[in-house]
Amino acid sequence: NIRRLRNAGRRLFWLLLVEASVTPLVVAVAISTIDDVPLSVGLLLATLAVSTAPATVVALVRETRSRGVFVKTLIAAVALNNMACIFLFELARAAGRITLAGEGLASAPLTGAFLSAFSQLSQAVVIGASLAVLTHLISLRMSRVARLETLSLVSLLTTFGIANYADISPLAACLALGVVQTNLAPSRERIVDSVFSDFEPVILCVFFTLAGLHLSLESAASAGMLAIAFVVARVCGKLVAAEVAMRIAGATQRVRRNLGLALIPQAGVAIGLVILIQDDPAFAGIAATFTAVVLTAVTINEIIGPIATRHALVRSGEAGNDRPRLVDFLQEENIATDLDADTMEEAIEQLVALLLRSHELGELDGNLVLQSVMEREAVISTCLGEGLAVPHGELPEGHPMVGVMGLSRRGLRFPTPDGRPVHCMLLLATPRGERDRHLEVLATMARTLGSDPVLQGQLYNADTAAHAYEILHGEATEDFNYFLEDPDASD
Repeated sequence: NIRRLRNAGRRLFWLLLVEASVTPLVVAVAISTIDDVPLSVGLLLATLAVSTAPATVVALVRETRSRGVFVKTLIAAVALNNMACIFLFELARAAGRITLAGEGLASAPLTGAFLSAFSQLSQAVVIGASLAVLTHLISLRMSRVARLETLSLVSLLTTFGIANYADISPLAACLALGVVQTNLAPSRERIVDSVFSDFEPVILCVFFTLAGLHLSLESAASAGMLAIAFVVARVCGKLVAAEVAMRIAGATQRVRRNLGLALIPQAGVAIGLVILIQDDPAFAGIAATFTAVVLTAVTINEIIGPIATRHALVRSGEAGNDRPRLVDFLQEENIATDLDADTMEEAIEQLVALLLRSHELGELDGNLVLQSVMEREAVISTCLGEGLAVPHGELPEGHPMVGVMGLSRRGLRFPTPDGRPVHCMLLLATPRGERDRHLEVLATMARTLGSDPVLQGQLYNADTAAHAYEILHGEATEDFNYFLEDPDASD
């Protein structure tokens, strides 16, 4: 969901750029040291190395009940690197056809291969996006969940069928379907998940079995060294790419130290691309070797990968955090670290705009929300001193309590009880039914920030929204931002 990645754009951009270049390069160099490896196989393996197993990562996140900036970055990174992998793989496949035909890349420039791959993927995106829009328009006339689930399944199968018939990447088309669908109807983003919840294991078993039918033990034995070289080089490439990208992006230490480890699993997309090569007559001469290497590597990666990802989730400090907390409404996308205003009203206007945008409340009248906040501000100032201000207003019934935070390192020169500039503004918007929680948040924020100069210094000087989120949701602030349920309640 693009709206939720507002503050993660820099991290994801650099990760996509660095991972899509460094990881294939490291793998290509490692493979080039092995004798008698066809150029086409090397190209395909180098691009395939970019992919990470989405199902494995999502399953581990759910199993460990993880949530936070690291998980948000990880999930988005997996989606993006699989998109990049599919694009690069199609480019490598087009180049591979040229080399296998004996023409040589020198006589057939890569420009033609690039344009061909780009055209194929553009058509896949158009197919997926069109089916997503059509599905959304039909779903507006439906209310029963069972019918929505059926519609989602039909749209998925139709997308795959059309792409397959047109000889266009069905994986890219289905990715486009999912991306467009979740951004058109955020409230229904889990409908497709619910379609597979009961029989996902069966689908995965069939998927792996179809791929395994083509794995010859003789081929696997002969491809052993190549598979090991691929696995080792890929892991090194992932670790280096994540470290470099996160340093450039200014990510927090938790994200920087753990992201590479969490990206090691490899299965679904890799196997899907293997099946594409098996079905392509142009690669009949290398399909057995390529399949043996990839499936051997997948087997290894699916043994070490989940262990590494679980370790990364625990070490990031976000395992077990997928439980309700007092200020759950403050996620990374709801925090701005560049608040700058000359008056209290101007600052509140900025925060109201952020509130409506980041919480997807576009159906509300922003002027009414602003008026509600300013009316309370006119009665009594919400500047509490110690650099904190907590303006608040009302929402219509039926909406949950929401909020946004604006931070200013230099401070905003507003009238305050102690004369200190305002460094932190927490805007709350609450329906009447959640008045008790509203008061609880106000009291705990005032008590904690008002008496803890260390926390003040950390929060007021946070470089990024991700850093501010980690401060608010870390172990050090559990007395303030406590869990609202017993961690063992579901056991």
